[in-house]
Amino acid sequence: MAKNTSELLGQLKIDRDAVPETSTLSSRTIVVAASIGVAAGILVGVLATAQFTGEAPEPTPQQPVIESASTAAPVDLPAPSAQRETVLNASGYITPRRVATVSAEVMGLIASVDVEEGMQVAEGQVLARLNDAKARVNLDFAKAQVRVLEARVASIGAELAEARRQQVRHAGLIDKHYSSRAELSQSEAAVESLEAQLKSAQADIQVARLEVQRQQERLQDHTIRAPFAGVVTQKNAQPGEIVAPTSAGGGHTRTGICTIVDMDSLEIEVDVNEAFIGRVSAGQKVSANLDAYPDWDIPATVEAIIPTADRAKATVRVRIGIDEKDPRILPDMGVKVAFLGNSE
Repeated sequence: MAKNTSELLGQLKIDRDAVPETSTLSSRTIVVAASIGVAAGILVGVLATAQFTGEAPEPTPQQPVIESASTAAPVDLPAPSAQRETVLNASGYITPRRVATVSAEVMGLIASVDVEEGMQVAEGQVLARLNDAKARVNLDFAKAQVRVLEARVASIGAELAEARRQQVRHAGLIDKHYSSRAELSQSEAAVESLEAQLKSAQADIQVARLEVQRQQERLQDHTIRAPFAGVVTQKNAQPGEIVAPTSAGGGHTRTGICTIVDMDSLEIEVDVNEAFIGRVSAGQKVSANLDAYPDWDIPATVEAIIPTADRAKATVRVRIGIDEKDPRILPDMGVKVAFLGNSE
């Protein structure tokens, strides 16, 4: 009994030199946790200090450096330009103010056409020629008539000079009774008749010379020239066809040689609903965009508001001038315009 009691007391004895394994693990865990807590506290303190002073903390070696908009160097950006407010939008087309379908003043057979589509022509440049053989014959005939009349005038002038000499001779001999009053009267009548014939022949010469000028102009009409400088946009006739000022002689008769457009006269025409025409005024600035180049802003200005309305469409036509000419702008192109308000 006593032995059992001493064994039990021995088991209850604590050995202070031995450290239990569980106790050792608990101490290491506590040390690691404490280290982590201290590091976290230091990090929180540094972040709080940086936020208070407005300075960013220096990154640790383990922390990647990230450049943000707040840490990047400031960039000077240009101030945005003042944009005008759009008060009205409309659509229309590019139209030329000067366009002509060139024809001939006389009917004739086309001998040659000297232009093609897209060709730039100058004012007065030859576009086509007609067969002018008959016109040249008529001109030569008119010139021959002038020469005939000039010869007649010379003949009458010679006869008139002789008649005047006869008149003077009869007047000198009448006092000597070598000539009678009847002979003197006949010589005076001959002089007056020849003077009248001379005036008539001279008038005929003037008429014949005018006929020569008319035939020269008619011959020149067989050469078709450009009325103004521009670009040939359409060629309507070919050599061998008949051209006439008006449609005549069947469906194969041409009424025009080609169409010329003055590219410097291009402008924009739009139809504005009459309910909004009050927002448009002459001199108003406009921003135009071609359907072919929608991102290209073309500066333009309102030229005029046509003082009449279309009853069927309830619209008013507005002419808009293009401020900057460009070869990309072509007749009949579709265009959208924005009427701008005041810049204030």
